[in-house]
Amino acid sequence: MTDLQNEEVLARIAKGLVYTESEAAFQAPLRRTEQIFEYNLTPPGNPERRRSLLTEILGSVGERTVLLPPFHAGFGSNVHIGDDFFGNVNLTFVDDVDIRIGSGVMIAPSVTLATTGHPVHPARRADFGRYSEPIVIEDKVWIGSNVVVLPGVRIGYGSVIGAGSVVSRSIPPMTVALGTPCRVVRHITDEDLTTRTAASEIS
Repeated sequence: MTDLQNEEVLARIAKGLVYTESEAAFQAPLRRTEQIFEYNLTPPGNPERRRSLLTEILGSVGERTVLLPPFHAGFGSNVHIGDDFFGNVNLTFVDDVDIRIGSGVMIAPSVTLATTGHPVHPARRADFGRYSEPIVIEDKVWIGSNVVVLPGVRIGYGSVIGAGSVVSRSIPPMTVALGTPCRVVRHITDEDLTTRTAASEIS
């Protein structure tokens, strides 16, 4: 494909329109699969190598970040993480477009952040037809185990997502949200400063 054709594909992707695997093949050099593989095999006693690899893999990464292996990413280079991040094991980034994570974010085991979905009609899924929309997780969010965050979602500052939720719509700041589909169940208030957990459903 020509540079002009590639630009047209990128413009379609940016609008959340359907594109195919063949059309997006020019993005292959942005994948960090070898570095991700090495990161996941790096001994825990070698934090300097892990940090070096993480800066190679991610689009940007802040200070004092912890990302426990194994983790998985389609690209890695489309993931941007702020300071004081903690990501537990089996975190999966489906990052065909940007995933932006703020500072002070905590993510429990086996969470999937998926920027990409597929059309319902099978004819539109030929050549792995898909669409992609960015995900934004604002500062100080806590995401429980086995959560799936779907394309185009924004999770607001300080919010808590209950374990096992499927987040298909954006969540406002300072709320507790859970379920399938994920819904806000209450606001986080100063009363929560005196309790052990924000809600008994969170883990």
